[in-house]
Amino acid sequence: MTTPPPENIMLDGTLLGQLRDDVKDVFYVDSIETPRQAAQGTIIFIGELLMQDSEAAYDRIAERWRAREYTPMLRRYKGQIGLIAQPGVVVPTRSNPWINLGLAIVTILSVLFTGAVYECQCVPQTLPQWLMGLPMMLTLMVILMAHEFGHYFAAKYHKVAVTLPYFIPLPVISPVGTLGAFIQLRSPFKTKKQLFDIGVAGPLGGLIFAIPLVFWGMASSSVTEIHRDPNAPSLLEGNSIFYLGVKYLIHGQLLPNFDAYRDLPVIQKVVLLVGGIIPAGGGSDVFITSVAFAAWFGLFITAMNLLPVGQLDGGHISYCLLGEKSRLVGLILVGIMLLAGFLWTGWLVWALLIFFVIGVGHPPPLNDLVPLDLGRKILAYTMIFVFVIMFMPNPLQIL
Repeated sequence: MTTPPPENIMLDGTLLGQLRDDVKDVFYVDSIETPRQAAQGTIIFIGELLMQDSEAAYDRIAERWRAREYTPMLRRYKGQIGLIAQPGVVVPTRSNPWINLGLAIVTILSVLFTGAVYECQCVPQTLPQWLMGLPMMLTLMVILMAHEFGHYFAAKYHKVAVTLPYFIPLPVISPVGTLGAFIQLRSPFKTKKQLFDIGVAGPLGGLIFAIPLVFWGMASSSVTEIHRDPNAPSLLEGNSIFYLGVKYLIHGQLLPNFDAYRDLPVIQKVVLLVGGIIPAGGGSDVFITSVAFAAWFGLFITAMNLLPVGQLDGGHISYCLLGEKSRLVGLILVGIMLLAGFLWTGWLVWALLIFFVIGVGHPPPLNDLVPLDLGRKILAYTMIFVFVIMFMPNPLQIL
């Protein structure tokens, strides 16, 4: 929660003087603005820092202004540095862990049910039938928990208030019984380094488990003949460059291996398979186990989280690299999604969700002056590469 600002604070010259006096040994004030479009009581001190270490300077200012119920923000502003005095102080509220536990239990049961249906091709009624869902449930929950607790422990390391993961059960409708999970941050990011570390920790945590599990699941899956049957349609999981590579390494061929594609050059075949272009006629494909399917879904969720837009994990990374220019990237991506809706209608839903709910832009951290170091930049570009090779333009199709 945020404490409310005092009334008519814009007219309180005494408080303005006190705020300025609090920072006189840290920040040289060249001019002052009181923007009308900002919240009542917002003051912008324009000038230069008197300390080289902007992190230490910010911490000193924040400690002093907390007593006056103000939060500082540092930005590049009109060729100088803007020290923004924002009325109110964020006081993290405690969440109810019983809600997290309840959702986790329901999600486990939902995924267990879906896994049992996948394995026995029936509605599970007996204990042995229910236990058949264990491989999918364990695989998927391990990946999701690694992803969300990656965010959680990174936030705890940086002393950012955060909730436990909220899992989202969705039996029957979702092919794996869940839509994933999320955590809620209860305090703002202070620097880009915090923003990056917390954002990247989730995908890294999930991939540590998803990659070996997809290899393991694929190794226990078999290649079978496929053909179109309008009376019994089957579901084809989408391909990414990485997923195609896994199938090639395990089974020695690009799958699905459609008869119509067998004489095509490899590059053309890869483009068609990643694009999800299904030709007429039959061929062969791998019939994946529930472990492989759950791991595939883990890779899919990771790629979707790495979309460089808004406050998705990829949006955090994009903002840390590009700053305010990341908003343009988000707008372009939404436009591409609208066009991709002709390939997979799910992209239309995502485009609307991002534009109207998630947002294409990203709010800056409190101290926007601290750049990423070289190691974090290298990891950021590595994650962009991971996104490219794991992205699935056409995730699910009916054969």
